[in-house]
Amino acid sequence: MMIPLWLQYLLVALAVLVSVAVVMRKQFPNATRRLRIALALPLARAGRPAWMRALARRIAPSVQGGGKDCGGCDGCG
Repeated sequence: MMIPLWLQYLLVALAVLVSVAVVMRKQFPNATRRLRIALALPLARAGRPAWMRALARRIAPSVQGGGKDCGGCDGCG
């Protein structure tokens, strides 16, 4: 049974995107955080549909750090 060529290309592209995402998160966490913020901000504006705002909340990175003296290591306890 042969897989259509377009499906093979789609699977390869998906694998490449996943690998790029993993490398970005591991090697460039600050750039990944800025990218997620840049993608989420336009979707979270007032007047957008609820599904867009929900998508923005999923895309946006979580808030880090505690108080003013916290370095943001999330090791508070």
